[in-house]
Amino acid sequence: MNLKLADLESQYSKDKDLKKVDVEALIDWVNKQPHLPKINELQAILFLHSCYYSNEAAKVTIDNYFTSKTVFHMFRNRDPSSPPVQTTIDIALCANLPKTTPEGYTVYLFKLINKNPSNFNLENIYRYFDMMVMLERYQNGVSNGHVILLDCTGWSLGHTARVNPLVLKNFFYYLQEAMPVRLKGLHFYNLGSFIDAIMALIKPLLKKETAEKIHIHDSLDSVTNFVCLECLPEDYGGSVESTTVLHDKIQNDLLKNKAFFEWEETFTVDEKKRPGEKWKNIDIYGTEGTFKKLEID
Repeated sequence: MNLKLADLESQYSKDKDLKKVDVEALIDWVNKQPHLPKINELQAILFLHSCYYSNEAAKVTIDNYFTSKTVFHMFRNRDPSSPPVQTTIDIALCANLPKTTPEGYTVYLFKLINKNPSNFNLENIYRYFDMMVMLERYQNGVSNGHVILLDCTGWSLGHTARVNPLVLKNFFYYLQEAMPVRLKGLHFYNLGSFIDAIMALIKPLLKKETAEKIHIHDSLDSVTNFVCLECLPEDYGGSVESTTVLHDKIQNDLLKNKAFFEWEETFTVDEKKRPGEKWKNIDIYGTEGTFKKLEID
C-alpha cells in the first residue's frame, strides 16, 4: 500500500493527553480478541483519541466499527474506480476542507452537484462519504473535532422520497457508535421546506448528545457562526479553493489510493469466533438486537 499515513510521532506531539502506553494496551487487547482483526498503532491512536482517551470506550467503538464494516452493505464494494462509486462522485461532492476551524476542527463538506433525484442513492452516498472520511483520518491523523456541513441546495421531494430509512438507521448507528471521529456539529444548510420531513426521519435515530449538535441554517451568515468564512470554498465567499477544484482533487485522491481501500476491506470480524453474546442488528438479521452503547461528548 503506497498511502502516506500520518506520522506516528507527530500524533503524540499534537496531543499531550495521548499516551503511548495506553495505545499499546489497546493494541494488545484488540489483537487478543479472536473475532477482531489485528490493528496497527495509527488505528489504535485514531480510536483512542476519538473516545477521549478512554480505553474501555475505544474497545467498544473498535468492535462496533469492524462489525459495522463487515455486516452493513453500504461498506462493501469500495473500489473507487467502480461504476457505482464513480457515478456517485459525479453527482455529489464529499470532501474534507483544507483549513480547520479556529477550534482546530476538521470540516467535511457535502454538496449536491447533479441535482436530478433519479441519480440519488443514499447507500452509495454514505459509502462515498465514509471512503473520504477514513482516507482523511489515515492521512491526517488526530483532530480536535469534526464538523459535517451538508449543503442541501437543490434537494427536492424526489430526493426525500429516495431516502431509505434502513440505510439511514445503519449510518447513524455507525456515525454515533463506531466511526473514529469527535463529532462537534452536524449542519444542514439550505434544506428549505424539506427540513421537517428529514428531521422526522433522523431524530428518532439520534442520541441526545448528537441531537444537540444538529444545526439548521437558511443563510450563509448562519453557517459562519460555526464554520468561519475563511474555512469555506471561494464559491461560498471563503478563502480556500473552489468546490470544483475540491471535487476533482477528491476524485483523484480516491482513485490513486485504490490499494488503501482494498487493504481496509481486509479488516473484518469473524462472528463464529466472537466470545459471549453475538452482535445483532435489526436491519441485517430481521429481528431486534442489542447495540453496544458509547456515550459521546
